Amino acid sequence: MRKILAFLLVPFLLGWAPAQAADAVVAETLDNGLRVLLLEDHRSPIVSFQVWYRVGSRDERRGATGIAHFLEHLMFKGTPTHGRGQFARLVEQNGGQDNAFTSQDVTSYFVDIAADKLDLVVELEADRMRNLLLDPKEIESERQVVIEERRTRTEDDPGGFLGEEVASIAFKAHPYGFPIIGWTADIARITPEEIRAFYGTYYVPNHAMVVAVGDFRAPDALERIKRRFGRIPRGPAPPPVLAVEPPPNGERHVVVRKQAELPIVYIAYHVPNHRSEDAAPLEVLSTVLSGGRASRLYRSLVYERRLALEAGGDYAYFSVDPNLFWFWATPMPGQTAETLEKELLAQVELLKKERVTDEELQRAKNQIEAAFVFQEDSIHRRASLLARFEVIGGYAQKDQFFTKIRAVTAADLARVARAWFPEDKKNVGILLPKD
Repeated sequence: MRKILAFLLVPFLLGWAPAQAADAVVAETLDNGLRVLLLEDHRSPIVSFQVWYRVGSRDERRGATGIAHFLEHLMFKGTPTHGRGQFARLVEQNGGQDNAFTSQDVTSYFVDIAADKLDLVVELEADRMRNLLLDPKEIESERQVVIEERRTRTEDDPGGFLGEEVASIAFKAHPYGFPIIGWTADIARITPEEIRAFYGTYYVPNHAMVVAVGDFRAPDALERIKRRFGRIPRGPAPPPVLAVEPPPNGERHVVVRKQAELPIVYIAYHVPNHRSEDAAPLEVLSTVLSGGRASRLYRSLVYERRLALEAGGDYAYFSVDPNLFWFWATPMPGQTAETLEKELLAQVELLKKERVTDEELQRAKNQIEAAFVFQEDSIHRRASLLARFEVIGGYAQKDQFFTKIRAVTAADLARVARAWFPEDKKNVGILLPKD
């Protein structure tokens, strides 16, 4: 679950500044509302062209979960201009790679390709923004693909299965409790008419952004984007997500049995999102807990005491709405889920009572900044990072992020642990292997 950040415990990192400062980004909002971010990177003759739609599972309603992800699949099924399978075929024929993903907050499509093929990608992406065929036969065929994907990635995956169960008990009101891929019954029921309506509502230029990084001249690339995307009409503003998760009134527990080799333990707490002054301390805390083999949970539970095969903690800094902070562990053979639950909770209490060491704190900060340094080596990751910060309030927040991380103190970590990990408000999930 937790991304493993590269570890560079070197002094220069704290003095590091991004290779391309925020003012190097060319940013413009077109007349139709499309947000465009462009960053020149001439190290290699390639470009990463990404289209991010501000729609994900948080925009769904009960009875129609999974529709955002379903539509992501259908975006590759053709338009009147470029028929079934033509998008991927044209990209591949020109030496590029394409893919997409759906999250709680966004749906993103990308093409990484030679820079001299930029016009082709602009044409393909602009075409499918508003001209999908959405043929009923294709929808029925892809429905079975999505159901099979859910089976392999969630129902047959013990970790994914338990995570889905814990999220569903943690959120009563907010759609973050829905699985991104949707419930099976909803996937089987969703109609072509609902999918067309969802596409017409959310796939509009004023609810999307284009982000490109690579070997181009930004003014020229902007003009190409304007010529093709600029003629797509602005749509009505999609309905906002107004749901607010009420504070939990007590502990919530779920125990499931599944075909698995070992138990799994998840503990989740409601925490604020990036708008809170506690966001940076929570991000640092998650790295203290699970940032590599020197991290606190790995060192204590896995390496020294050999109670767990893996253990960690995770915070979703880029979440649009307040989300969950996760702790998890997989017991070693012979250890019980109950033991690991107690051990994880003991680690939580330790965070509240004792400050992390200066070494732990500095290591975590270095790891976070090292991860950003490494992302600067990839035009794809540079574009994705710009987009993620733009989604939560503006790409310029990328540079502010480092200032916030560097300012975090050991006292901040103890404070946020006491504030956001109350003993009586936790959400606990335990998966036990079937006999």
